[in-house]
Amino acid sequence: MPARRLRLRSPLAMALGAAGAALALAAAILAFLWVSLPEVGWLASRDPRTTALVEQRRAEARRARRHEPSPPRMVPLSRIAPRLAEAVVLSEDAAFFGHAGFDFREIRNAVAESVERKRLGRGASTITQQLAKNLFLGSERSLSRKVKEAVLAVKLERALPKRRILGLYLNVAEWGEGVFGAEAASRSRFGVAAADLSTAQAAVLAAMLPAPRRADLSHPAPWLTQRARRVVDLLLQYQKIDAAEHRHASAELERILAGPLPPAGAPIEEPPEENGEVGPALELPTPALPEPVPAPEEPAPAPEGGWPDGG
Repeated sequence: MPARRLRLRSPLAMALGAAGAALALAAAILAFLWVSLPEVGWLASRDPRTTALVEQRRAEARRARRHEPSPPRMVPLSRIAPRLAEAVVLSEDAAFFGHAGFDFREIRNAVAESVERKRLGRGASTITQQLAKNLFLGSERSLSRKVKEAVLAVKLERALPKRRILGLYLNVAEWGEGVFGAEAASRSRFGVAAADLSTAQAAVLAAMLPAPRRADLSHPAPWLTQRARRVVDLLLQYQKIDAAEHRHASAELERILAGPLPPAGAPIEEPPEENGEVGPALELPTPALPEPVPAPEEPAPAPEGGWPDGG
């Protein structure tokens, strides 16, 4: 009886087989995460009572025997100064109204910068991804968290309109030690309600976001003054303010930051790393921002009793 011939698989076939197995495994992991991670649809009509990042900071405060931060005071987007929303979008995620949760242009730029510098560089997280992290995951730096963050970002984009995502982010973002949300940030930093922020004040708050707990307005670091100046410039370049308001805001910035500002066009110094991520370089982004969609009706506040099932 003739011996059977052993058929050797070609390297190409083996590579294709391995790639197929890897894709199948990745798909299975993503499917599992989609089912196991919290549902987010309830956020369309209810506000969260607390967030994962707030609870993380409270646990850190208990261990250090410090005062525990309070959950954010949620206010409707209509009660947050439009200049703050515009400044945050332009400085943190200029393509926010045009992407579906991920800015692949920024991701490519961040990867290229990391390769060039041979170390992890600035982050490329969108506002949606940052909201997912703040609400559900906390600040742990790991590949697992980034994958969960990506899955949750897709869920958020599918379930909520853009203005709701932006409003939630402004209400839960960390703006300093124990300071969460635009209302608390406005009152603690400037003594005004979020609705009453000036253009310069809004620019300062937006500039703080990459490293809020390291932003000291009594002794502002160069990165903070440079970013604040650039935010005001971006508001002018995107025609959110006119030349007269730009001059007024620039003069107010000097008073807030207690000194002359860097000249226009000066290189932007990176903020110090906080939680392993830094903000994007403040260059004029392209393409131009799409106009925001009309605001939906403001959601009702969450009922007493905490987060609903699935949150």
